[in-house]
Amino acid sequence: MLTYDVDFWSIRKRADRPKPWELRWRVGEQPHSRSFKLKTQAEGRQSQLMAALRDRQRFDEETGLPEGELLARTSPSWYEHVTGYALMKWPRAAAKHRASIAESLAVVTPTLVTTKRGAPRAAVLRAALYQWAFRAVRSPEGTWVARHVVEEPPADIRAALEWIAAHSIKVKALEDPALLRPALEALSLRLDGRKAAENTSRRKRMVLSNVLRYTVEEKGLLTANPLHRVDWTPPENDDEIDFRYVPGPAVARALLGAVRDSGLRGEHLHAFFGCLYYAAMRPGEIVALKESDCTLPPNEPEAVKEWGELLLGESRPEVGGGWTDEGTSYEKRGLKRRRRGATRTVPIPPVLVHLLREHIARYGTADDGRLFRAARGGRVPSTEYCAVWESARKAVLSPGEVESKLADVPYSLRHAGVSLWIKSGVDPAEVAARAGHSIAVLYRFYAKILKGGQQHSNNLIARVLDEEDQP
Repeated sequence: MLTYDVDFWSIRKRADRPKPWELRWRVGEQPHSRSFKLKTQAEGRQSQLMAALRDRQRFDEETGLPEGELLARTSPSWYEHVTGYALMKWPRAAAKHRASIAESLAVVTPTLVTTKRGAPRAAVLRAALYQWAFRAVRSPEGTWVARHVVEEPPADIRAALEWIAAHSIKVKALEDPALLRPALEALSLRLDGRKAAENTSRRKRMVLSNVLRYTVEEKGLLTANPLHRVDWTPPENDDEIDFRYVPGPAVARALLGAVRDSGLRGEHLHAFFGCLYYAAMRPGEIVALKESDCTLPPNEPEAVKEWGELLLGESRPEVGGGWTDEGTSYEKRGLKRRRRGATRTVPIPPVLVHLLREHIARYGTADDGRLFRAARGGRVPSTEYCAVWESARKAVLSPGEVESKLADVPYSLRHAGVSLWIKSGVDPAEVAARAGHSIAVLYRFYAKILKGGQQHSNNLIARVLDEEDQP
């Protein structure tokens, strides 16, 4: 029991003892004492206890210790604490968020240690934390436990987990916010030591902030969130897309043609890449696209220039095995940053209408109505469509361009599609709605193009003003 009812007695000397100087105090009804060899030692300890009382710390009747010391003595290690946090979050978290928590904690935890002596190789320790400590599996009893509890890890992974468990700092030590500085620096870097994208480091810092808030508010292991007291500013990074490497319309169309001509898989994925460019869809949305989501105009000569529409409501982002409840390498979820069940409509031009109609006629659909399947059925994996894309790049681009970042990933087609809409004069709010962005995100990533359209807007406003000034 904690109480402010504390009394101190005079230090007394017992000459017949190896430690003759005895400090005595009472907490509630419970007396406590401690003996020292020197009187100055006893006086120093008494000063510490009295200072804690002046700081309005309660004392524990059973141990006689002030609240701060009691917390420090019973404080779990950081490693023990965040392993519990990951397990607590696992049941209700989406697969992507589970992996994000594990990734962030695997970066932070190696920085919060008492020593670096005997530390495992960084890559081994990262793998041990990410794949074994912060990844959950079902136990034989059906509860979620850390993977290494149920499965036997390789020897180097086991040794790394034992090392981090032995050398992780106590959570209570984070009352000193300076200890978080190395963790924040680590969150701002990639594995190769270069600066991480601002979006990535922001996401990881959010995980750390949530862990510390949980530590304070739910577990009561810290008096306040130390992150707010760290005088640290993340390195500046530009989130804006580098449009030097975003393909223009001519290059985008050439790449789509090269996809079609690259073989059987390219023919099957031609409309897949068409969705990336002409509808600016995310890959996870495309692999979930069903025939019932497509509203296409009649296949008649008079309707050849009519637009169609896609109704998007599901995404199947790739996350890697081990993070989903079903054990699949992807998860079924709603649209990104939308409430479950939300949809968005995307008008599609006649060229994409033709691609989709041709695809359905030639390949049909999967049993659940999906348009695109892997070579062996199931979800189209990124390895498959990335291989087709790389083949198309080599067929269209010069050797120097192939070595550059020009259209280096399939996602470049989505950037190209959104850029085309903006340059065409489509209202930014409409662009954001079609792409599934917020207005803020659109302006952060496409600021240069949006700014480039300001002169056109200025001219339109000036024309109306001039008309009003005329008699």
